[in-house]
Order: sequence, then structure tokens, then C-alpha cells
Amino acid sequence: MKTRELGRTGIQVSPYCLGTMMFGQMGNPDPDDCVRIIHRALDSGINVVDTADVYGPHGMSEEILGKALKGRRDDVVLATKVNGAMGEDPNRGGSSRRWIITEVEHSLRRLRTDHIDLYQLHHPDPRTDIEETLSALTDLVRGGKVRAIGSSNLPASEIVEAQWVAERRGLQRLRTEQPTYSLLNRGIEREILPVCQRYGMGTLVWSPLAMGLLTGRYRKGGPPVRNARMNWVPRHLTDERKLDAVERLIPLAEEAGLSLTHLAMAFAITHPAVTSAIIGPRTMEQLEDLLAGAAVTLDDDVLDRIDQIVAPGTDIGPLDVSYTPPAVERAALRRRPADERAAVTR
Repeated sequence: MKTRELGRTGIQVSPYCLGTMMFGQMGNPDPDDCVRIIHRALDSGINVVDTADVYGPHGMSEEILGKALKGRRDDVVLATKVNGAMGEDPNRGGSSRRWIITEVEHSLRRLRTDHIDLYQLHHPDPRTDIEETLSALTDLVRGGKVRAIGSSNLPASEIVEAQWVAERRGLQRLRTEQPTYSLLNRGIEREILPVCQRYGMGTLVWSPLAMGLLTGRYRKGGPPVRNARMNWVPRHLTDERKLDAVERLIPLAEEAGLSLTHLAMAFAITHPAVTSAIIGPRTMEQLEDLLAGAAVTLDDDVLDRIDQIVAPGTDIGPLDVSYTPPAVERAALRRRPADERAAVTR
């Protein structure tokens, strides 16, 4: 695979990134099979692998990856994430200095390495001052345990704030962002991707197959979805608007001589602001199918027709797992206290 520049880090990465969320009890529980899948991906030319401390769950994915990279670590751009809850203790998660400095040591141990190439904040943390977080990450970079830092799922305004804070305080800048992007969720084209381009940030987009909707397995009028994903993204998998779009995309793919999966992956890596699209195979068969479409490119006619089905810069309904700002999620933040409201009406 030809490589691309990861923002302005100087790091070169493949347009496909191997995601490991499905390695472990959450997906493929056979560690040896997962190792074989990782090795096949690396042998195919994929040189960037993304994981997280919570995958597996609770570090199992990192442990599998650490085993797989024995003897191959120097050839891989290794990315992992911190922020998710790693236990019931409220301090075992988030983006505080206390937790970041602690958890990076756990990730390094599980990954069997002395450094992480890209250490990412898995989710926004409105409880923690961004200066606190960037200060901790800066110390990790200066100490050699981390090469570059990034974020995931940050709103555009918070990306900009983090860049400004880093500049004013002389701290390490976020070098990458990891948002969701697919044929069905194009909202990041409106602000996230332009902001990343403005600040020279690389982007590793997740769920280019829209949690499986763009594999063709889920069809309108088909049998009810009965798998573990329904416990995670039930609204997404049953959204009539998304299923309608899938029904229009399938014949478009067929006319282009492609499977829906290959159309979706080619679309995700076509945008000039997208560095790499994260694939998340659970089986070797799934990986081989994804690799078979790695060389696919889309011409302007196909891209124009996609735009007619899903307008640029729009999401056909949100993902269940999308970040919801506190001001939207918590009603109390949108309403004055009852006694103040009563005073106004007197």
C-alpha cells in the first residue's frame, strides 16, 4: 500500500489502519487467531494499528497486540487510547493527569513496548481542564514514552480550544483526530475535517462500514437483527432512513462493479483530509475481503451519485455511540432552577 503523511508528524501510514476492537471477548476470543489476522494485515502493507485500553475488554486487545508485535514492533505505527472506564473506581478513567500517567504504564506493559507512537484521548472529558490533560501528555512525550498525541470524537470547537491552549502554554499539540466517517455519516465534512486540515492534523476515521450497515448484511425488510451489536447500536441498525440509503447505494455499487463494502471503504479514503480508515475485522475472511478492495478508487461520476444519495456534510441520523455534549444530554443544564423560574412568573 502507498503511504500517506499523518498530519505534520512526519510519520507515514497506510490508508487502511487495522483496528483491534474485535480482538478479545468482545469479538474474536481466540488470541492465536487474532495474532494471525494481525500478521496478515502487516504482511499486506498495513503499517498502522489502533487499539485502546478498554478493548477486549479491559486491556485484552492490547495484550493480544503486544504478543503479535513481538519482533515486528519497529515496523508498526502503534496507536492506543486512554479515557474509558477501566473499573468501578471513578478515578480509573477520564483525562486527568492522575489517570493518564498511571494508565500509560499499564498500556505499555500490555503492549510489551517502551513507547507508544500515537497516544489518543478516547473521548472528550468535560470534567477536566484541557490544560491539565495536555500537560500530562506533554510530559509523556518529553519522557519518550509517547511520540505523538491525538484525540477521538472531539467536537470542532474543542479541537480548536486544545490547539490554542497548547500554543499559549507551550504544550504538545494534538496531532491527530479520530472521528466517525462513512457513506451514511458525513457530518465531519462540515467542520471537523476542515479544522483538522487547518491545524495540520492527521485523521484516522472509524466505522467506515457504519457498524456493518455498509456490508450489505442488513437490508430493509430483512430479518430482524439478532446479534450483540443490537445491545450497542440498536437505533443505528434499525434506522429506516439509513436502511433506505443502503438500498440506493447497493445498486450504485453493483453498477460500478463493486461490492458495497469496497464502495464504502474507497469512499472513506477519498477525502483529502482523511489519512487512514480504520478496519475492524473479526475473522480472517473479513480481513481478506477488505484487503481485496484496497486498490479501488472512485471516479467523479460515482462520487457525484453518492452525493445525491447522502448530501455532503450530513449525517443520516446519529450513531448511538456518538458523543453527546453535556448541555444536550443533561436537561438540568438547559433549565433554570425551579425557584428562579417561579420568581420570573410572579
